[in-house]
This record gives sequence, structure tokens and C-alpha cells, in this order.
Amino acid sequence: MAILGQIRSKPWLLMGVIALALLAFLVNPESIDKVFGKNPDVLGKVNGEKITREEFNDQLFVLQQQADQQGQPKAGLEEQAWQLLVQSKLIKQQFEKLGFEMTEDYFWNQIQYDQMFAQQKQFFDEKGNFKTQELKKQIEEMKATSPESYNQWLKNRKSIEYRLMARQVFANVSTGITTGKKEAEELMKERDQLADIDFVKIDYASYLQKNNIKVTTEDLANYINQHPIMFKAEESRNLGIVYFPSQPSAADDAAAQKEITKLFSAGTDASGGTENFQNTKNDSMFVMANSDMPFNNQYLKPNQLPQTIQAQIPSAAIGQTFGPYKEQNFYVVSKLLDKKTSDSTLSRHILIAYKGSPAGEGVTRSKEAAKKLADSIGAIVKANPGKFTEFLKLSSDPNSAAQGGSLGWTTPETPFVPEFLTYLANNPKGATGVVETQFGYHIINIEDKKPGAMGYKVANLVKAVKPSDATEAETDKKARRFIQQVQGKSFNDFVNIAKKGNYQFSNPKQAKRFDGQLQGLGTDKDAEILAWAFDKKREKGDTEFFTVDGTGDKIVVYLNGKQEKGTADPESVRDQIEVVVKNKLAAKQISEKIGKAGSLDQIAKQFGTTKQSAQVNLLNPSVAGSMEPKVAGATFGVKKGQLSKPVEGGTGVYVLVKKNEIVNKQPGDLKQFTESVTQRSAGMFGQAWLKSLQDNAKIEDYRIEIWNKLGSQQQ
Repeated sequence: MAILGQIRSKPWLLMGVIALALLAFLVNPESIDKVFGKNPDVLGKVNGEKITREEFNDQLFVLQQQADQQGQPKAGLEEQAWQLLVQSKLIKQQFEKLGFEMTEDYFWNQIQYDQMFAQQKQFFDEKGNFKTQELKKQIEEMKATSPESYNQWLKNRKSIEYRLMARQVFANVSTGITTGKKEAEELMKERDQLADIDFVKIDYASYLQKNNIKVTTEDLANYINQHPIMFKAEESRNLGIVYFPSQPSAADDAAAQKEITKLFSAGTDASGGTENFQNTKNDSMFVMANSDMPFNNQYLKPNQLPQTIQAQIPSAAIGQTFGPYKEQNFYVVSKLLDKKTSDSTLSRHILIAYKGSPAGEGVTRSKEAAKKLADSIGAIVKANPGKFTEFLKLSSDPNSAAQGGSLGWTTPETPFVPEFLTYLANNPKGATGVVETQFGYHIINIEDKKPGAMGYKVANLVKAVKPSDATEAETDKKARRFIQQVQGKSFNDFVNIAKKGNYQFSNPKQAKRFDGQLQGLGTDKDAEILAWAFDKKREKGDTEFFTVDGTGDKIVVYLNGKQEKGTADPESVRDQIEVVVKNKLAAKQISEKIGKAGSLDQIAKQFGTTKQSAQVNLLNPSVAGSMEPKVAGATFGVKKGQLSKPVEGGTGVYVLVKKNEIVNKQPGDLKQFTESVTQRSAGMFGQAWLKSLQDNAKIEDYRIEIWNKLGSQQQ
């Protein structure tokens, strides 16, 4: 029972069914297949293996559950779900190539190592053994009593299977990672070999402060062409976005303040001005009828109340009012309705389940028989509490029964069923009673009580400061004037006009079709904007106007570029590589200026810098705090006392003179060193190997094609 309760309390099993369908197909799939040439239920393939829409939805469901647990937004996870599915397919293919099979026995033997269970103590007994049979039993109960929860478990199980396969594959493949004797000897030599150098460094940042270098699109393209594997690109769009928030004006703020003041002390129109928040006899109904936020009937701690009144509440009298005051974009008036302590209760119970109840597996008694038995036990225990333990053998909660029926200390916030909590709240220490819940009949005995923190019931009448129709109309006018100004203009004009108007501008340069959210925006229109940008009829230079639902905010979007699948468009990756390319252009200029200089002192004087000294090692190529492998390589490649050629480092251009070399033999034998190198290599292997698998796989993505064709059919 306890494990079942824990499973039920986990968001990964309890969350309701979420609408997950990425594509809603309302016609016969076979007819769509004939018209479009692609089955809309197959979103892509990985090395010929299908990725189905159902699989995609299940993966998305799991990600949304995780986001919900972490308090993160559940929107915009489609692309992450796709990438995880692609990687999962690749792992599964490798798993099967190694001769493994995901059988039932394999799954249940390995499940204890999965991240969902490995760190959860409740799934292991006192000897450290995983409670496999108990977990299986609870899942079978779930299957019989809660089909929705069981379906959620099946979705999570698929993710668990992929993780178990990945664990096995990585373990097997990394076992084959070894370090050869010659390789280890060479690495030990690099580790022990040191060189003392004098050098001059012309720092890129300092040089560029004095020498303006502009990176052209051609410069970016040349760099990309030199590193084509680094710049493989998926289909994306370069967008210019200007956002026009419909913010309340000073007049809108004053109107909200006036309205709440009237409700607080003057009176409502419905009552003819006779009933207001101060004199109302029904606070909850008054709030429900007049507030922009619903009435909360719970008792709250002071830190859960509006910040403005937190310090005043503890000393306030019942019925005292506060306000009007402002909290963010809301005007509020509050009234203290009640206060009481939140007791902590130590209790124990005996659960009498019946056939068909969630805890009633294997129980044959009827509900009527269960009630009769529970009442009988309750009467005996009430008369003689010492007899409580004699009836624990009848409890359908074996885990609490093993603890003498104890449920430990609880508070009103403990996630127990309401009927149980109500009994604990309304009865004193020593009380015994029978309570019916969805699980059956509980004989509850309250062993102890202690007072907790004070809780306060407060009625909050809230009025949001909203933009008026006039304010929204002004925002709309401003946005429409802007789109008229930029239609048919270049992207530079679009940006300049936006900056001149001091409008909110953003430029997501690599927006993917299924990102869900746009960098710099984050509204409920993001998905619609992406659909617009990826419409096959869309051309560079197109603009569009969007209105955010519920807020009146306006968005103007400019399509600045279309990146097809292949090599990245230079401008789309400018932010990523401009600094690197600029440094390379600077390095070329610096090297040309150095020319055939005869000494380090001459070079230092030429560039207004100083000569420095360092000790360099090939295996750990740190030079004056910067990792510079090219400088270390040049050090051991130049003759002693000879001026090196300019070396293009990561942080600047170096010229050096090697003064001497020494060997500093470190402790440890070849075997020990070889093992440490192997362990380090194995640790770095996983992600690199998976990326290599993905780079070399045949991955077919039909999502955009299916979406566009379906959209054409619907238009």
C-alpha cells in the first residue's frame, strides 16, 4: 500500500492525460498517403527504422512530465523529443547489433539501475534488494483500477527501456577502449618533457581595440568551407521580430484603482451601492462576483499571503481589512476571515478494503461487509486502545501494518485523502474512529498532537491593471504603422526603423520548425510564427502581423533568410564564429607586420607589449594561463636559441625562443599510467561516440513536409 501510495504521488504516474498530438489528422490516413506520398503517422526514419507519431507523442509526454515536476514550461519541447527519439533509435540498433534483446526478464532484472528508481530508497528493502515483485503488483493493480495511470506508466516504460539499452551499450563498447604501450609511452614522454621559453604575445583583443577589422559574409563562408563537418545545418529560418506590448497606461492604472476603491468602501452597482467589501456578510460570494482572482478558502502561512500585508496579519483582528494596495500589476484589498494553528498529528490506522476498491486486490468481502467489520473493530479499539495491534493482520495496508499501523506525523498539507485529513483535524489526541475513503474503511487512532504554525484565511479582492480598449488600439496603430514602413524594405531598414522607434527587437537566426518557442520572444504565438515562416510559399523579405491572444500585444515578423538542410548559411552562424574569424584575420595581419623581425625585444617594441617567460609542457600546454597547444608544439619543434615563426594561438599570436629542455620524471609506472589514460578516454567516449553515430546515420525527417502538405490540403 505504501509503495502504491508513493507511486500515485509521483507526477510521472499521476498527471492527467495531456493533449500531445503534434499533428492532428482528421481524415483517413490511407487517403492522405495517396495524396501526399507520405504516411502522416510516420514522422521520419533512422537508418530505415520508422519514428511513428505515437512514439513521438509518448516521448513528448515524458518530457512534459519532467518539465512539470521541475516547474518549467511544458511548451516548446517538440524538437528535444525528436532528438531524443533519434538517439534512442540509434542506441536500440547498436543494442541489437551486440546481440541483446529487450525481453521482460531483461527489463525487470535491470530496472533497479535506471535513474527513476536507483536513488529511490522506498523501492529497496532493508537489505538493499529491489522490490521487484511489489512494484509489479502495484502496476498490475494500476492496470485494473486506473487505465489512464497505467497508460502513463507504459509511456514512461519506453523511456526506461531506451535508457537501459544505452547503459548496456556504453558499458560494452567502452570496455573495448584500450591504450597501447607505445601510445602510453609517448604520452608519458610528453607529460615529463618541459621547456623554458621567452616569448612575446600579441593579444587579439588588445590588437583589435586599436585596429578595426570588419568580418564580411565572404570571410565567414571561407571559414565554414574550411570546416564543413562543423557546420552541418538542419532546415531553419532567420527572423527579425519586433514586439509591441500592450502595456497599461497611467489612465488604465487610475481606472483600476478607482474601481477597487469603489468596491472596497462605496458599494457595488448590483446592490445599489449598499454592499461593499467592508460590510459584506458573504465574503466568498463577494470575491467570486467582483474579483479578477478566485476566492481561496485555505488557511495560509504569512509568507504565502500578499507581501504588503504579511507583517500586519499576525496582530490583526478577525474582520480587519487592508488596502487598497498594489502588488505588481494588481490592486488588492484584503480581509482577515479567520486564523488557527495547523496541528501536527501522529496517527495509526487499519485499512479494511473491499472487492473492487483500489487496495482490494484478492479481497472478496463486499463493501457492506467491510463497513460492518470496520465498525466492529472500531468499537473494540475505542473501548480498549491496547487491542489495536491485534487487528493489524486484517489491514490491507501491509507496509503501515509492519510499522504497527503508524503513518507518522502529518499536517493538513500532507497528501492524504481529504476524509482522512478532516478526521485528524477535527479530533483530539486519543480519539478513535472509522472513516470511509476511496480505499475502504479506516480505523484511525490519534496517538499524539502538537500545535504547529498559525494559518490565516484571507479574502483578497483583486483588480488587474489591464490595458483599456483605447490603449490596445494605440498599440495596434503603432504596430500597423511599423509594418507599413518596412514592407518591401531590406532587413537593415527593418532593424534601423525598429531601433529608431525604440521598439523591442530580436533576431533568432536559426529558428527550427519545431522549436516551439522563439529566442527573445516566448508568447503563445511563437508556434504560429514558426508555422508561417516555414510555409513553402514564404519568401525572404516577407512580413506578417500577429496579435497575442488575451493581451492585445502585437508582433511584426520579417523573414530574413531560409536555411535549407546542408551547410550553414554564413550569416546564420555569425554570432557563433565572428570572433574566431576576426581573430584569424587579426593573426594574418600581425604575422605580416612581424615579417622578418630579428628579436623578441624588437617585436615587443613594435606592438607595445612586453617579453615574458614560461615553462611549457606538451601534455598540459598552458602558457601564461591560456591553453595554447600550437605554442607548445612550436616550442618542441624549434631549435634552442632560435627565434620561432609567428604562431597563431587561441588568444593571440606568439613568437618564442626556447632556452632549454628538461625531463621531469614523475612517479608512477607505465601500467598505472596506461590505466589512468584508459579510464579518462572511456569517460570522454560516450557523447563523442553517440555524436559520431548520429553524424553518420541516415536520418530522414518528414515532419515539415507532412505539415506543409497537410496545410495546403486544408487551405
